Amino acid sequence: MQRATPTPDGNVQGQVADAVKGNWVDTLAPAAARPYLRLSRADRPIGTWLLLLPCWWGLALAMLSDRSPRWQDLWIFVGCALGAWLMRGAGCTWNDITDRDFDGSVERTRSRPLPSGQVSLKQAIAYMGAQALVALAILLTFNPAAIALGVLSLLPVAVYPFAKRFTWWPQVFLGLAFNWGALLAWTAHTGSLGWPPLVLYVAGISWTLFYDTIYAHQDTEDDALIGIKSTARLFGDDTPRWLRRFLVITVLLMAIAVIGAVEPRASVLSLIVALAGPWFMGWHMRWQLRQFDPEDNPTLLRLFRVNRDTGLIPLICFLAALLV
Repeated sequence: MQRATPTPDGNVQGQVADAVKGNWVDTLAPAAARPYLRLSRADRPIGTWLLLLPCWWGLALAMLSDRSPRWQDLWIFVGCALGAWLMRGAGCTWNDITDRDFDGSVERTRSRPLPSGQVSLKQAIAYMGAQALVALAILLTFNPAAIALGVLSLLPVAVYPFAKRFTWWPQVFLGLAFNWGALLAWTAHTGSLGWPPLVLYVAGISWTLFYDTIYAHQDTEDDALIGIKSTARLFGDDTPRWLRRFLVITVLLMAIAVIGAVEPRASVLSLIVALAGPWFMGWHMRWQLRQFDPEDNPTLLRLFRVNRDTGLIPLICFLAALLV
């Protein structure tokens, strides 16, 4: 396999501006595959984590709700991971297809495969379809209620790229799409929905508003020039106050979901360990808030990426609660 040769500025040919430096796509993947892997954001894995973690939250809380983990749950755990990777890739491809004219006007996105000419529109459409079909094959291994939810999830995915054209709150639509897995994974385990996963879903949407508002502050100047709306532009200098609100809402709603989900006969210690999840998640979000600087793009990107760790905190606590 031929390794990529860096350009004089230290970057790899075709590398996307906000990709993780030295990522496996730019350094190890076959040259012919790199544009497609970049299109699905394989060189920027944080999005897959942010889509996957609510799935794992929902599954863990579902197991806490009936205290009956099964071998099938191991497949749900793995299937969600594979499905998140594939559907994040398909969703990002769809996003780039719809935004191809805008992306060329924004400094951070003009190096993406479509505006930079690494792939054609027809190639992008075909690649999106292939990813979605493989994800569908995985979804069909779940129960009928979960399959129905999976198909329904295509609606917020389809709408999200257009949201920034008609609302100042496109991050809400991102949250609707990115946290759907909390509903799906709960249902894959239990066979039906309940109110705890719905509350968990709204908590996840609030979390998305937190981290994606931070992320959107990287593009406020370019977005203003081309007329793209975002919560970052809407909040402006008042962003820290709004981030605090999203922090509080996330923690409170997730705690309510935990209280509603934990089996009534479970030990008090199990409930306390599970509730430690939203508590420590909130402290991690507070730490991000203290680091927030809307004028420092490298810090904004770093804070966005550390939300993988933010989302892992409640998952670890939920799984630990199963053991006590």
